[in-house]
Amino acid sequence: MAQLVGLIVGEEEAFRKQIGRLLRSGAVPVSVVEDRAPRDGAPPDLIIVDIRGDASSAMAGIERLRASAPGAGIFAVALSADPDLILQAMRAGANEFFIWPPADETFHGAIRRTAARRDTAQGAKPAATTLVIFGAKGGAGTTTVAVNCGVEIARVTKRATVIVDLKPGLGDVALFLGIRPRYSVLDAIDNLHRLDREFLRELVVKHKSGLDILAGSDHFDRPGSSDGGALEELFRLLARQYEYLVIDAGSQINSCTVAALYTADRMFLIANPDVPSVRNSQRLLERVRLVLNRAGEPYPIPLKQIEAALGHPIYHTFPSDYKTVSTALNSGVPLVLTGNSDIATQFDHFTRQVLDPGADTASPKRRVMSLDRVLALTSLALG
Repeated sequence: MAQLVGLIVGEEEAFRKQIGRLLRSGAVPVSVVEDRAPRDGAPPDLIIVDIRGDASSAMAGIERLRASAPGAGIFAVALSADPDLILQAMRAGANEFFIWPPADETFHGAIRRTAARRDTAQGAKPAATTLVIFGAKGGAGTTTVAVNCGVEIARVTKRATVIVDLKPGLGDVALFLGIRPRYSVLDAIDNLHRLDREFLRELVVKHKSGLDILAGSDHFDRPGSSDGGALEELFRLLARQYEYLVIDAGSQINSCTVAALYTADRMFLIANPDVPSVRNSQRLLERVRLVLNRAGEPYPIPLKQIEAALGHPIYHTFPSDYKTVSTALNSGVPLVLTGNSDIATQFDHFTRQVLDPGADTASPKRRVMSLDRVLALTSLALG
C-alpha cells in the first residue's frame, strides 16, 4: 500500500518531534521527509505548519505551500482557536486547523480524510459495496444473516467478496463456515502499514464458495475503543481490494461499530418479532433496511403492527427454522449450500435484492433461477 508523504514546517524541535510521532502512529502510513521536494520533486501529500508564532509570516508561508503543492492537505497548528486566525488560515489555503497539542484521534481522522481525497484525485479503483449487518439485540441472528449473505454474494456474482467478523471474543463467522483461521482482524489492524494485497491474502481464509473470511478476534477487549480509527482505515483498504464487503457488526454500539457504519453503503438491522427487538429497532432505524429473522407464524406481534410501530417497512423476512439452522451450524456448512430448504431459498431472494434492489425477486425469471440453484446444489450434494 502506498504511503502518504508528510512534511513538517516549524523550527521548534518539540513541535517537530510531537507531530512526527502523530504522523507515524496512525492507521494511515505516513513517511516524514526533511525537505520540501520529496520523491524526485513530487510535492508532499501532507504539510503540517506551525503558526503559533508570527501569524502574518505563517499565513504567507501557507500561501506559498499551497501554490507549490495544490493537492496537498495543509494542517495549521495554533495555540488557540481564535476565529479570525482560523479564517485567515483557511483563506491562505489550510485544510485543517488544530490547537496545540493536537488530540491524537482528531489528527488521525484528518489524515484519513486526506488519504481518501488523494485516492479520489488519483482515480483509484471504485470502492466496494459495503454491507453492515447489525443486531437490534444480542442473539438476533446477525452472524447467520451475514455468513449466508456473504456466501451467496460470492457464489452468485463470482466477484471478490470478503466477510469481516467484528465481534470481539465471541465472533462465530469462522465456526459457521467450518474453518479454523490462523489470523484475525487484530492481525490486520495491528499491521496496517504492511497491508498490501499479498499480506492480506495471508490473513484471510478462502471458503469453497469463493468468500474470503477475516476472522474475529479471540480477545474480549479488542477490537476496542482505541481501535475505531484503525478499523475505519482497514475497511477503506478492503474496499479497494474487494467488490463486496460484508461486516458482521454484532449488536453493541461502540467506536468499532461506528467505524463500520461510517463506511456502510447499506446497513441491515436484524430484529426478531418481540418487544425488545421492536423497541431497539425504533431507536436505531435511519438509512436502514429492517430484516425480520426467526419470524414463524403465528407471529407474536403481527408484521403490520411491527411496521406501524417502527414507521418503517420490513425489507425481508426469514422464517423460523431452528432445526435446519442448527444442522448447518453444527456441520460447518452455510445454509445456502445445504439443500432445498425454504430458508435457503429466502437467502437466495434476499441476496438478489441486495445485488439488484430494483429487481422483482418473485418474477418468473427469478423462479427459474431458483430452480437452477436447486439443481446445482443437488448436483453438488450428489457429486
